[in-house]
Amino acid sequence: MSTIFWCSIFLVCYSYIGYGLLLYIVIKIRRYFVKTQHIGDGSSFIPEVTFMVAAYNEAAFIREKITNTLSLNYPADKLKIIFVTDGSTDDTNNIIRSYPQITLLHEPERKGKTMAVNRAMKHVKTPFVVFSDANTLLNNDVLICLMRHFRDEKTGAVAGEKKILVADQAEAEGAGEGMYWKYESLLKKWDAELYSVMGAAGELFAVRTVLYEDVPADTILDDFMISFGINKKGYRVAYAPDAYAQETPSASLQDEYKRKVRIAAGGFQSMSRLLDLLNVFRYPKITWQYVSHRVSRWTVAPLCLLLALLSNILICIAGGGGIYQLFLLAQLAFYGMAFAGFLLAKKGVKSKLLYVPFYFVFMNIAVYQGFGRFLRKKQSAVWDRSQRQLTVG
Repeated sequence: MSTIFWCSIFLVCYSYIGYGLLLYIVIKIRRYFVKTQHIGDGSSFIPEVTFMVAAYNEAAFIREKITNTLSLNYPADKLKIIFVTDGSTDDTNNIIRSYPQITLLHEPERKGKTMAVNRAMKHVKTPFVVFSDANTLLNNDVLICLMRHFRDEKTGAVAGEKKILVADQAEAEGAGEGMYWKYESLLKKWDAELYSVMGAAGELFAVRTVLYEDVPADTILDDFMISFGINKKGYRVAYAPDAYAQETPSASLQDEYKRKVRIAAGGFQSMSRLLDLLNVFRYPKITWQYVSHRVSRWTVAPLCLLLALLSNILICIAGGGGIYQLFLLAQLAFYGMAFAGFLLAKKGVKSKLLYVPFYFVFMNIAVYQGFGRFLRKKQSAVWDRSQRQLTVG
């Protein structure tokens, strides 16, 4: 029991804190031996680009997305804009058709985002393509900031930054989501400096068109599989924090939980299809980062959280005292705070003290349900989007 307990504590700490600290130390050491290359402002590298948005029943927001897209700072003669839809039952398609600058690729049958993107990629003739979600707004220079990274021939994709817009009075899950993405952004920065971002977020990322391969139709996390597919070809995924997509938090606790469960199910599906990345001899540049940042978060850490609590209880029942009792009190206090944060979240009340433990436990419970859906193959790749808060503040 003691071995299980201490191993579990170590692995949880490593997955969420230790990897980041070790990564930072490795980067600091690396800077003494490898000179950081500056990519410049991008003004001298303005290639032709296709900007692609997959949308489904986005009538409430699509006009704002289009206005934002048309205002992007990039030469019009070098920018092709494609919106791809399937199965939308609202006014999304009619709104898109009212803008002649945009090419609409629509099919009436609902097959999901993955199939829509695969279909749209056959119409891409430019050397680079930028993917963006329909419910996000981008900064004005986003395309310039993304494209300048492609001057490096070994860069196969570029991940943008995801920002969650959280109002002062946001609900607990909104604040938690925002804080989580701030930490993820820091890890992305360090991952990219060492070698490569560990999976681009679908809200905003760019790829070399020639490296894109059709993703299987049943893929849940298409952005994850696309970016790691590029890694497997020997290219890195760069990070552009100055190119960002902004979106509001999930509209409710239920919507956020549903999204987390889907991501977890997709994570297990992706890991089952990327088993060769575990071979450090075949992928020496990426295996450590991939296992530490992704695999452990979806497998080891959630399991070890449960093992740490159960083994701690059994040790104390068997007479273990001192430090074991202190750890048990700390764990019970932490989960008590998480439960209190959950009760407040259900009432729409934000607590800065409680949303950290709440959101942490919230994410890990979603992993367990996501794993169950993966085993039962109950998570469809055809996704009805989660509701998002329409305004902030």
